[in-house]
Amino acid sequence: MIENIKTYELLLSGRVQGVGFRYFVESIAVRYGINGHVKNTFDRKVEVICQGGEEDLKKFMDEVKKGPSFSVVTDVKKEEIKDSKKYNIFEIKF
Repeated sequence: MIENIKTYELLLSGRVQGVGFRYFVESIAVRYGINGHVKNTFDRKVEVICQGGEEDLKKFMDEVKKGPSFSVVTDVKKEEIKDSKKYNIFEIKF
């Protein structure tokens, strides 16, 4: 059975820059086989584009919302991206 692939954009607010957040997200993505990217935004948030199977995405997003130990996530905006390109890896963008 081929799992339905979905793509989401997450925008995380709080203390999410300067605390190893992007590296944390990358390690979780690798664990769950999620492709896409993570990057800091100019307004001190973190943007995550994540693509994968529904179950893996749910587990990935649940962990990302918790963040690494020095972070404080105060808000998460989630939007499904329709007609998205296919991502083959997960990377940290600068």
